[in-house]
Amino acid sequence: MKKIILLSLASLIVYAAFFTEKDRLDREVKRLCAIDGGVRVYETVKLPVERFTQYDFISLPYKEIANSEDEYFYESSTTSLIRGNPELVKYHYAVYRQFDGKLLGEIINYSRRGGGIPGPWHMPAFRCPKETDANLNKKIFIKESERHYDSISSKLSWR
Repeated sequence: MKKIILLSLASLIVYAAFFTEKDRLDREVKRLCAIDGGVRVYETVKLPVERFTQYDFISLPYKEIANSEDEYFYESSTTSLIRGNPELVKYHYAVYRQFDGKLLGEIINYSRRGGGIPGPWHMPAFRCPKETDANLNKKIFIKESERHYDSISSKLSWR
């Protein structure tokens, strides 16, 4: 009986130490995400189909390595808001047009990493919103043929 009580007490201590902080940070991720998280597109750009990879992605250089021939570039930052295990991190990714420096779109994500029982497996994480920088690029950069098709199909659907 003593072993069961000790095991229950040890389990309770482990649960309180690992999971309550994790839950608190998950709530904080949701709160911060509601304030300024998400994808924002300020301008879309039509590009020829040749600019896209076979997986419909467009490759953008990081600001520090972009050269004068690059039309667009991105900047990104990662800010640790709470360090430790678990930790709270803010990610910011922004796409700019080179010639005028205009911000075309940005995404802000918040993430809680860690907070699970330590071990050789991947640490648990929670992120808000679920979209990534690839989702942002797909919303900013549109294939010229797709844009034309979308406008035709939207006109047809209104008849």
